[in-house]
Amino acid sequence: MSTPVDAEQAWRDLQRIRVPQERVYDEVERSAAGGSGTIWTTAALMWLFLAGLGLDLPGWGVGLVVAAYIALLGVLAVLDNRRSRVRLHHTRCTRRMFGTFVAGAVVTGGTALLSGRLVDPLEPMPASLIQATVSAAVFVLFVGPTSRWAAGSARGRGARTAGAGAAGAGR
Repeated sequence: MSTPVDAEQAWRDLQRIRVPQERVYDEVERSAAGGSGTIWTTAALMWLFLAGLGLDLPGWGVGLVVAAYIALLGVLAVLDNRRSRVRLHHTRCTRRMFGTFVAGAVVTGGTALLSGRLVDPLEPMPASLIQATVSAAVFVLFVGPTSRWAAGSARGRGARTAGAGAAGAGR
């Protein structure tokens, strides 16, 4: 006992569902392509943090600087999340997005550690300024292009899922 299906109505329903989905992907791509303010702010915070570590602070001072740095990054993440008009469920994050996040952490952290080792023979203040500049530059050069590349994978994944659902509905 199957109910008759009006093909025209089914097509209109599919289009009504697809348009908001496309708007979500447009917002993801827009935020990845145009949200460079957060990248520059994060790079500036990183630069200040790494440059501040060259001041030869006591142990409690380093702890205070680390706590302030983590708190400021948290505030920046919250503000950036509130600015976004789209709330995505966690399953919308693709493997490419997660891989890009991990690769960015490895590249930026590795650069900070390697540049720190290379400038060890220098005086602490100039060494920390060089380390901060190199690390922030690598962060900016890596994060911008890779976040745009990773955001493009969300649309492709959604189109495959929608296509699979439409193919399954035709049976």
